[in-house]
Amino acid sequence: MERRHSLVPDFRDWFGTDFPGFPVWRPAIGAHAIAIEVTNAGGQYTLRAELPGMDPEKDIRIEVVGDTLTVSAEHAESKEEKDHSEFRYGSFRRTVRLPVQIPPDRVEAEYEDGILTVRVPMQPEAEDTVHSIPVKRAKTDGNGESS
Repeated sequence: MERRHSLVPDFRDWFGTDFPGFPVWRPAIGAHAIAIEVTNAGGQYTLRAELPGMDPEKDIRIEVVGDTLTVSAEHAESKEEKDHSEFRYGSFRRTVRLPVQIPPDRVEAEYEDGILTVRVPMQPEAEDTVHSIPVKRAKTDGNGESS
């Protein structure tokens, strides 16, 4: 397939692909998405999240509300001068809804080699029990009207 040339040359054509000095634009508002995988086996949900270069005690926060689990992190850029960087800095966030209520006191999390692993035990499903609801007769006055 033939490559067509535009009247306005591409930046890479002028400077080459390795031209340093142009910072990558990153939005100031919002958070980067965290790459995750969720598995369901052995009586638990396991969420694994890619968070390279983080300090788990300072940079990562996990919150549980009802059936949702939110992982958020903050990665500050180092002050050293760089010629080129493709690292992601700033806020990272991901919320996952599970099909069960999450017992916050039983959630476990650990961080190793840039991967955060969060384990959520599945709550045993409550058995369906039959509840009888009594039906009361409506009170009527002498004219057959309900009151």
